[in-house]
Amino acid sequence: MRAIKDNKVQKQSFIPEEGSTSRIVIASNHRKNCTIICEKGEVEEPWFGFNQEFILTSSDGRPLGWPVGGFPAPPGPYYCAIGSDKIVARDLMEAFYRCCLYAGVQLNGINPGTVPSQWNFQVGPSPGIRGADDLWMARYILSRLAEEYGTVASFEPQPTADWPGNGTFVYFSTKDMREDDGILVIERAIDKLARRHGAHINEYDANNGADNVRRLVGKNGMPHIRDFTAGVANRSCCVRIPRQVSEDKRGYLEDRRPAANADPYRIISIMLKTCIFDE
Repeated sequence: MRAIKDNKVQKQSFIPEEGSTSRIVIASNHRKNCTIICEKGEVEEPWFGFNQEFILTSSDGRPLGWPVGGFPAPPGPYYCAIGSDKIVARDLMEAFYRCCLYAGVQLNGINPGTVPSQWNFQVGPSPGIRGADDLWMARYILSRLAEEYGTVASFEPQPTADWPGNGTFVYFSTKDMREDDGILVIERAIDKLARRHGAHINEYDANNGADNVRRLVGKNGMPHIRDFTAGVANRSCCVRIPRQVSEDKRGYLEDRRPAANADPYRIISIMLKTCIFDE
């Protein structure tokens, strides 16, 4: 097949589906491979949830609510805040929540982020590939609805240097992690993640690690890209064990490395490869 781009004819890259001569899969579509891996790992009953960060901007790229040519007050008073002096576009976000519920997307929360016009939404936890499907649909709904409000939902990982960036934090568990003494399984999974830190970084943004170089700089509550760290209730670590999970000795882990523009199918695939299949 061919497509017109920038007045030039370019060939599109397609991969034939296995066992089919009439269907094709675009090379950038990672869902097919993720489906195969999820089916292979069904016996472990993996669950995934995502916390999606993004920032709302005007058409010229300036974050909503930021002064022209300047910066707002430092991060701190905006997170989960109330009040028109701290919050931007709550009406858009509440409309987004209702649209997702109407569409059947398993959205379980929204909240303002750490800087003006930054927001988070959470999907899942859901079994297998469902969380990734819901995340993609939620991103679409948000982007489409933002048009109606004359704004842009940006998933740029680091929109402003030296300010908090945007991530897609992933929550992951297996059946054994959720059972009694599952903390031991969680800790083993973290050890596996530590050994494959570089491989995960390559899968955790849309540009094979290049975007996270700008975001994961060891500041603004985020780890440095070159170091793997883990801890309990520590948001500055690569992988966090929530405090309640530590107390209950079972539950899930949170990987905070994926960037806001990360492909959730790639995230799920490499999490299963590392934590379940020991690849």
